[in-house]
Amino acid sequence: MQLYKDQTLRIHNSLTGKKDIFKPINEGHVGMYVCGPTVYSNVHLGNCRTFMSFDMIFRYFKHLGYKVRYVRNITDAGHLENDADEGEDKIAKKAKLEQIEPMEVVQRYTVDFHNTLQLFNLLPPSIEPTATGHIIEQIEIIKEILEKGLAYEANGSVYFDVIKFNKDHDYGKLSGRKLEDMITNTRELTAQDEKRNPQDFALWKKAEPQHIMRWPSPWGDGFPGWHLECTAMSTKYLGETFDIHGGGMDLKFPHHECEIAQAEASTGKSPVNYWMHANMLTLNGRKMSKSTDNNIYPAEIFSGDNNILSKPYTPAVVRFFMMQAHYTSILDLSDEALQASEKGYNRLMDALDSVDTLKTGATSDFDVAAWKQKCYDAMNDDFNTPILIAQLFEAVKHINLIKEDKETISAEDREVLAGSLKAFVYDVLGIENQSMTKDDSNTLNGVMELLIDIRNEARANKDFATSDKIRDQLVELGIQIKDGKDGTTFSVN
Repeated sequence: MQLYKDQTLRIHNSLTGKKDIFKPINEGHVGMYVCGPTVYSNVHLGNCRTFMSFDMIFRYFKHLGYKVRYVRNITDAGHLENDADEGEDKIAKKAKLEQIEPMEVVQRYTVDFHNTLQLFNLLPPSIEPTATGHIIEQIEIIKEILEKGLAYEANGSVYFDVIKFNKDHDYGKLSGRKLEDMITNTRELTAQDEKRNPQDFALWKKAEPQHIMRWPSPWGDGFPGWHLECTAMSTKYLGETFDIHGGGMDLKFPHHECEIAQAEASTGKSPVNYWMHANMLTLNGRKMSKSTDNNIYPAEIFSGDNNILSKPYTPAVVRFFMMQAHYTSILDLSDEALQASEKGYNRLMDALDSVDTLKTGATSDFDVAAWKQKCYDAMNDDFNTPILIAQLFEAVKHINLIKEDKETISAEDREVLAGSLKAFVYDVLGIENQSMTKDDSNTLNGVMELLIDIRNEARANKDFATSDKIRDQLVELGIQIKDGKDGTTFSVN
């Protein structure tokens, strides 16, 4: 179904600084590129949040009926330790420390990346290219920029000439920076520097004798600059101008700014129509950092093997927690926040488990059609998942009222409600029902039947002290029992 024809989607565009109506270059098709991981260590939770945000965006486009080509790269070479084109390659450094081949490092952490994202129920991208698999394309782009006179060679390295480029272009337009201010606030070049200006960045770096990862080029053995790979891979698979480019907020400058400059220098075209940036994840109100021990990996959350959280949490609960904040907002992870998310998640799953069996009547007290459009309105407003989740819990409230015989719903509306609820929870938000295994569910059902029988017997004998004690202690355990005309039921909060 081509739902996109009936929905107007607005996206916060980092390039314009406002919410722009989304109009794809080719009707019915979306081209989206997202900067992937540098695979030299286990993927951390902040990265997971970014990829989860773009997975949700990918899912919503597919739900609307678009045909989406989603490209997310793997950086397996060229990412130096800092953004000043200095230091060792992160992967080569890890390989030296562990005395293994760089591609062993790449393989190990690419597998970890995929396994972790699979636990979080992320869909694989359409294409997942690697930097090392596109060295030829990167060299060709460098040649084009050199021919345009917007780069220069120095001692086997090639640098992009930012000041010359800025004469006819606007370097800094994405991040809102002015080149004049950048020049004022940077150090003077030393005699040993190869760059003409401190703002220039590497397109190709000469490989010193000790550098493990190296490729032949017209300028000698070396390796590509970090920014160049994304320009090469995005244009190869999505074209010289494509719809959406995404990544973490920390990539806006210099990485994405340099991508724009490279693309405009080589093709003469603006490469991307909508730039999107996901915000960071903090832990207990502070920036995540290994050095201060304020850090946690996904596996540590799932196992409970950490000194930060009081208990383990499932990947589905963590994903639900992530979706409760807008992708452009800073989100703080804490034990209290995860506990609250777990309770909300269980309420939502309980509603999903019971929506198909709701008793139907001739009319509906719940305006399901209006509710459904409010869900779309939330997602159409720059993928506003917190508002969507608020609408989902509005549906949960009505489902519980219907279960308690306090409201009615028609068979037709129940079908629409069930289908829409499942579509937004499972297909768009990507949240799986991991609340309990089948065996756990059977055990709980058996125990609850026994307790309900004991409580009913106590009530029949007017032993209200025992009846109330069972009810109150179950509430403390997060289990709500409800007495209705058709008997007593329970739900896990």
